[in-house]
Amino acid sequence: MTASAEAPRRGRRPRGAAESLGSIVLVFESLIVFLGGLAVFGLQALPPTIPAWWGIAGGAALAALMLVTAGVLRYRWGIVLGWALQAVLLLAAFVLPALALIALIFGGMWAYATIKGASLDRRNARLAAEAENANGD
Repeated sequence: MTASAEAPRRGRRPRGAAESLGSIVLVFESLIVFLGGLAVFGLQALPPTIPAWWGIAGGAALAALMLVTAGVLRYRWGIVLGWALQAVLLLAAFVLPALALIALIFGGMWAYATIKGASLDRRNARLAAEAENANGD
């Protein structure tokens, strides 16, 4: 047998509901944001003084930040960064007003994921503590 087959496997880190739901929202939102950047480029929606390729660059950068943020949602600052990215997307509506609809839809899903997810995490922690206390007596 090899050494890797004999070594015990380390279990996955438990993820809370806020982290799981938030990462799902951010991953799907990143795809839509990238496509929004392509729309900004194709529609030449930027002011004439800014090259059109900045639409693609901005959309790709925001999408990449969302993907990175989906990986760090276990930390409190990851949730805050997610809220900041939602605000950036809303500000992009000044460039292409259709992005306001995207920002409102995904902002609502982000709010639900973080607020309800945190509520579920608190409930699950309380139930686990109650079960531990009941088993310990």
